[in-house]
Amino acid sequence: MRLGGRLQASIEVLEDVLERRTPVSLALRDWGKAHRFAGSKDRSAIGNYVLDSLRHKSSLAYRMDNESPRSLILGTAVFLYGMDANALNSDFDGDQYAPVKMSKTELENLSGAISLESAPDWIRADIPEWLWPAFENNFGEEAVKEGQALTARPPLDLRCNTIKMTPERAAKILADFGAEPCQLSPIGFRVPPTTGDGRLPNIQIEEIFQTGGVEIQDEGSQLVSLLVDAKPGETILDYCAGGGGKALAMAADMNNEGAVHTFDIDKRRLAPVYQRAQRAGADIIKVHQPPEKTLNFLRGKCDRVLIDAPCTGVGTWRRKPDAKWRLSEESLEVRNKEQAQVLKSAKDFVRPGGLLFYVTCSVLAEENEGQVYKFLEANPDFALISVGEVWEEKFGTRGPKPWSEDGCTITLTPETTNTDGFFMAVMERADD
Repeated sequence: MRLGGRLQASIEVLEDVLERRTPVSLALRDWGKAHRFAGSKDRSAIGNYVLDSLRHKSSLAYRMDNESPRSLILGTAVFLYGMDANALNSDFDGDQYAPVKMSKTELENLSGAISLESAPDWIRADIPEWLWPAFENNFGEEAVKEGQALTARPPLDLRCNTIKMTPERAAKILADFGAEPCQLSPIGFRVPPTTGDGRLPNIQIEEIFQTGGVEIQDEGSQLVSLLVDAKPGETILDYCAGGGGKALAMAADMNNEGAVHTFDIDKRRLAPVYQRAQRAGADIIKVHQPPEKTLNFLRGKCDRVLIDAPCTGVGTWRRKPDAKWRLSEESLEVRNKEQAQVLKSAKDFVRPGGLLFYVTCSVLAEENEGQVYKFLEANPDFALISVGEVWEEKFGTRGPKPWSEDGCTITLTPETTNTDGFFMAVMERADD
């Protein structure tokens, strides 16, 4: 496909996402099925245009003085990819698959007639306007920088599965894919984000992945898993396990000795754990499907209980930018209720003297510190302990550091730690 055809296809996919509220992954898949002549490079390029336009939707719409999918894609090509608007317009002429030629107003706006310098902070940060007060309340003067960091393309992060492979061996194999050791995770490797029409390697088809040598896991998620500090022989409960990424990491940290029990209220989310655990050789992972009563034998007996709570996913907006614009006040309220419920339910599995870990992939105080403090008020037998001290023990004091409001809990962000956004709090249950 020529450039004009790629841009027109991107406009069509973006229309599906914004006007029919189709998740971007499904919109791209449906377009690919309907246009089988498009090659893998074409589909990748179209995906990049669509995702980047969603990451920068507010600022692009402001500069274009128009929020239509066409304006967003044209703005992406010029403002983000550095293309020349007049040259593009010439290319459109005579190309039946290209967008309609640009108007005088479009060309004027693409020349930079509207500056972002005078735009409201929420637009410069590309954060939904209704959410900006909460976002600004959390980050203060750094809020714009934190929002802008969430608009960047994400890297491909991999975790070496030490049950099957040493980091040294993984480093040699992964070097062929452009991966380098992560800055903080001692078992992590990173393929840097792409630019322009670039594509990240499909590591899932490679032998090192198929045989369980590595797992795809954002460095932030790796760090959170390491901070649980799971020990060989312990009994661990991953209460909201989902696909099991953190359970796999903890099993490796335990040298595959002990027990990691995984549970999720939605059995569909648990489905991948069986195959992933088998591939990783993580024999200590036990899967428990709902209802919760299947876990009754663990009540009061777990050394560590991890709650990877349901949340808005604000911290993953680099990877899922369409979710940014689907989020609503109502869905935030629903997540808040779910978070309070899982805290209430999971606490009973912690043994006296054991630890309860509360984690989200959000950066909003309502989902993070707010939930923890309410829980502590209602449960005086739990006390907040400092994650920051464990961070320094494991990762040192010289590298990037997470953000913290209270000196005890931590928040990882793309701006502070160059990872996805994660919040973590640790609470200790009193000895009887």
